[in-house]
Parts: sequence; structure tokens; C-alpha cells
Amino acid sequence: MLVEYLKKELAVEASKSRVVYQNNNWCVLVPYWATWPYETMILPKRQIIRFDELTEEEISSLADTIKAITTIYDNLFKCSFPYSMGFHYAPTGKYLKDECKHWQLYAIYFPPLLRSASVKKFMVGYELLGAQPQRDLTPEKAAENLRQLPLVHYTITK
Repeated sequence: MLVEYLKKELAVEASKSRVVYQNNNWCVLVPYWATWPYETMILPKRQIIRFDELTEEEISSLADTIKAITTIYDNLFKCSFPYSMGFHYAPTGKYLKDECKHWQLYAIYFPPLLRSASVKKFMVGYELLGAQPQRDLTPEKAAENLRQLPLVHYTITK
């Protein structure tokens, strides 16, 4: 499903309104279902089930992608931007030889900052216990805010 979703996001040539950054192998976007204000996903541009399927070029460009999004985050409020991040991929261990073609490797970032380095988004009982999470800005606006930031870290002067 994520492979098809990325194709649809990238096919909107006129706007790519939720795409933050991309290179030849990876795309960073704010998913339309994002809960956190500046939540992003890193998706490969081809189906990859586990890390061992990555080419040397994909490994290198993934490192560039991670550097890009973390620099963008830091530049947003000119601070060391906090986030929780993790990768999802097909199971390993006893499931290593199982059919896993429905899996897709991806990373997701959940950053809590909302309007400044000191204003955080907190999930409250209302959101956690049955209601829809409340977004403070649209995924498109969040992507636009992130996309407009430089890829050079704010602490680096030339």
C-alpha cells in the first residue's frame, strides 16, 4: 500500500504538496494521515522489504535523506529538534523465510514541537481515548513549512 501511496504523491506533479525532500532513491513526505504537526515518513522509491535488500547507492542516499530531514527539523525553530523515529520492515527471525512481499521498509518521525522550540504538542486523553487526533496545521502546510527550509544547518556559517 505504501508503494502505491508514494506513487500517487509523486504523480501530483503540479503540487507535490506533501513532499518535503527527495533524491533518486528516497522521498520524505508528511503523510495525509499525520497526527503530529511535523510528522514525516521516509519512503524508498521502490519496494524494499528489509535492510539487506538495499544497494550501496540506496544506503548512501538514505544517509543523505536522514541528514536532510534532521537538518530541516533543526532549522525550523533553530534548535536541536526533538523527535521519536523508527524503521518498519518485514519480520526477521523465524519469519525470515516467510512470504513478506506485502511489507515495505520505511521510517517515520514523530516530532512534538508545534509553533516554536518551546511549544510542544501533547496528545491528551480526548485524542488518545477514542476521538480523532487534532491537527494544528494541515499536512500540506507542514510540508510547505519544512520544504522551504535550507539543507544547510542553521549553525553553519559561510
